[in-house]
Amino acid sequence: MDLLEWARNPWGQNIPIHIAWFLIWVAAIAGLLFLMVHATYIRYFAKARAFANTDSPVVAARIPEHVPRHSLTARMFRWVMAASMFTLLFTAFLPKVGFQFDWVTYHWIAGSVLTVSILFHIIHASFFMDFWSIWPDRIDLRDAGRRILRFVGKPAPPPDRFAKYPLENKLYHGAIIAAGLSSIVTGVFMMFRVRTIFFPRNPYLFNDMTWGLMYVLHGLAGVGLISLIMAHVYFGLRPEKRAITKSMISGWMSRDFYLKEHDPARWPVETSAPPARSQGARTEGLTDAG
Repeated sequence: MDLLEWARNPWGQNIPIHIAWFLIWVAAIAGLLFLMVHATYIRYFAKARAFANTDSPVVAARIPEHVPRHSLTARMFRWVMAASMFTLLFTAFLPKVGFQFDWVTYHWIAGSVLTVSILFHIIHASFFMDFWSIWPDRIDLRDAGRRILRFVGKPAPPPDRFAKYPLENKLYHGAIIAAGLSSIVTGVFMMFRVRTIFFPRNPYLFNDMTWGLMYVLHGLAGVGLISLIMAHVYFGLRPEKRAITKSMISGWMSRDFYLKEHDPARWPVETSAPPARSQGARTEGLTDAG
């Protein structure tokens, strides 16, 4: 069973034209198996998480009741990206599993929206957000080693609480970047083969082999996104992750969840002095804040 489909061009060359479409089902089944295995492990085998660092009552009291996590701009980008991503997957793969409709126009429009939103996000994250907060750091890697040792039953110190994004979120972000950028870059070039409002149609921009490899990479990125998005939706719906999912709507998470899961030293938030019980306490609080 070949993973690619091939065709012969007018010059007698065998060229790849796209992936074998059974890979759609491979990606969907692989994603489903991952969800089942993870849910079974969490339900019957996982131990309660333990963290090394705790906060003093003074630090905890200064954390606001609603901890800001995502700005309105960041939330709007994520929902636009999600809508365009689902539209791309549905328009790309539904015709391949039997639902026939005129999908090409919807597909390139959704791809254009996704491309513009990603370009906006790169600029926004680079200049208006903490760009490095989504990338693994030394503590993430150290704690990953500790978790592996504890998982296999060997002695190791408990890991620290997370920064704004846990390591698994950061690794998922990297996988989405690889699959998403592959589909976007190849998709932009593939738009030259159809009629759009952006540039004249030019199917001769590349030779047959280059076009074929581009279609293959685009398809592989697409089926990879099926599994990735299945995992993303699954984790977003899990009870222990719902506070993060709700923050994508409200923009904030509760103080209790923040203090349980996140380290204020690694993810500082704007704090306030605790309520003063007397003039002396009020003065002391102002002194500490300064």
